[in-house]
Amino acid sequence: MLDFSFKPFEEMTAEDYAAVGFKAGLEVHQQLMTKRKLFCRCPTGRYDKSYHAEILRHMRPTLSELGEYDGTALMEFKTRKEIIYRINKETVCTYEMDDTPPFMMDEEALDISIEICLMAGLTVVDEVHIARKQYLDGSIPTGFQRTAIIGLNGSVPFGEREIGISHLSLEEDSCREISDVGHRRTYITDRLGMPLIEIVTHPHMHTPQEVEKVADLLRRMMRTTSHVRRGPGSTRADTNVSVEGGTRAEIKGVCRTSLMPLLTYNEARRQWNLLRLRDELHRRGINKDTFQSQSADVTRIMKKTRYIPIERAVADNLVIKAVRLKGWAELLRWEVQTATFFSRELSDRVRVIACLMTLPNIIHSDNPSENISTAEWQEVKRAVEATKEDTVVLVWGNEQDTETAVQEIVIRAREATIGVPSETRQALRDGTTGFERILPGPDRMYPDTDLPPITIKRERVERMRSNLTMPFWERVRYYQKLGVPEGYITRLAISRYAPLFQEAVETMKLEPVLASYALYQVPKELERKGYATDRVSLDAVRDILRALAEGKLFREGITAAWKLALEGTFPREHLPPPFTDAELDSLIKESADKVMANKVLNESNIPTLTIAEVMKNVRGRMPGRTVVEKVKQQMET
Repeated sequence: MLDFSFKPFEEMTAEDYAAVGFKAGLEVHQQLMTKRKLFCRCPTGRYDKSYHAEILRHMRPTLSELGEYDGTALMEFKTRKEIIYRINKETVCTYEMDDTPPFMMDEEALDISIEICLMAGLTVVDEVHIARKQYLDGSIPTGFQRTAIIGLNGSVPFGEREIGISHLSLEEDSCREISDVGHRRTYITDRLGMPLIEIVTHPHMHTPQEVEKVADLLRRMMRTTSHVRRGPGSTRADTNVSVEGGTRAEIKGVCRTSLMPLLTYNEARRQWNLLRLRDELHRRGINKDTFQSQSADVTRIMKKTRYIPIERAVADNLVIKAVRLKGWAELLRWEVQTATFFSRELSDRVRVIACLMTLPNIIHSDNPSENISTAEWQEVKRAVEATKEDTVVLVWGNEQDTETAVQEIVIRAREATIGVPSETRQALRDGTTGFERILPGPDRMYPDTDLPPITIKRERVERMRSNLTMPFWERVRYYQKLGVPEGYITRLAISRYAPLFQEAVETMKLEPVLASYALYQVPKELERKGYATDRVSLDAVRDILRALAEGKLFREGITAAWKLALEGTFPREHLPPPFTDAELDSLIKESADKVMANKVLNESNIPTLTIAEVMKNVRGRMPGRTVVEKVKQQMET
């Protein structure tokens, strides 16, 4: 169905995505809440941009066990990056710098991984084998990440069907990139080596909206354990997308699930349009075997140009090179994503691999009115023997970078004759994707010879299974059955108070709506006012619930009780007793007399003002409903 035309994002339907064969899967990465890093004894969770030293490294590819190089590693090597690591001695040791061997895997991290495996229905492996995964982008100083598969072949419920989980891995987190300019990339190492799990799904999502929903489901499932970190960067997801006839493209590091629908739509649209471009090239007789290109140095021709980017390049004694793409006329203006053309595919390769990062970094003859003069284009075309059927691309920089750029322009154009290249893509702010690197292959993985296998005994797995917390989806059904307000359910289900809610309802016999109000709505309102409710101990929150269950505290007093708990002074054992009927009647009479002493008061306002006056004295010690009824009774008599 290559005659299908993508509609605007808002107009696409499930039937439209089915027509193009949309498929998506997820790789969700989640930091674990442990005290120590995965393979050393450094502390976790201490984020700090300050540093005591810098280390410079250059990454080089190594042969796999089969004597082959990984394509991604070779691509990164071409960038000739200098990698700078900023080291803080409080968070990093010699292990992270590959100067000492690893410790054995952290047992706490392994236990949490097993727990999440069981929650997702995965079969826990009998023996954990640690492997090395090459990372030549510099995000890990050793050039590889230690990783291990913990569970295989699971699934999670999603509506009326299941989303298959391929496997769960436990691995080290990478550095945080803080800058990437030219041939220098700088990282800070505070999160390096922290335990991180990766959950990989099958490509069972059929629309962009499903991608977001499944990502949210997996994120919430992990949070119900209360053993994972929260906050910016603690959860990240890679989204794998393909369409019929295309290939898997990985959108890297999407930090907010709400961005996923538009990103996956644009990536699917990109692949579909690249397939149409391939067919157009074939109609013109251009395939991988007949593809032709030619390049030349045209610096002399550009000496007097008025086009500012090239004028500056000439002034800086840089070189300008031209690349002819034979038979490509007008195809660099082929739209691939929303308001994005194939020319950006070339520009991205030049930016990432040749490190020519100042944009624009190329111009082309399919857009002649937007750059150099017509006369200059004619001279450039003569230099590369171009005809009106051809397209010419100009690129500028130092000799070595422009030579790399020319090679990448030719490589990417030739790839277009085949279809969709396998790539890792960046998630851009406008909802489109940009080239990041060649998609890694199996050659990047090899066994780790520093660490022995770890046997996981069945007794360990069964002990953890017996203490397994209620999964997110079961909590949701449980709350719905109890009549918890719909707006409370999701947040309460992933909060640290979820086990307390169950205890309050099942053991303390507290009314579910009141318990959910005390555990969700009140702390939420206090957080909006700047209170750090996470500082309140679970024991203090349990005391508030018990006071409610025992009739020593009422709904109107919950907020005040939370504030006392924040101060560490909530006195459940010393709460004043509820008012007796006689005490309440007396207080109502005093309050009514005080209100009616105001001679200019409208008579119809007396009951409301009396209730407010009474509540000042009894808030938290009597139900508001009881006060209202008593005031009305007295007013009527």
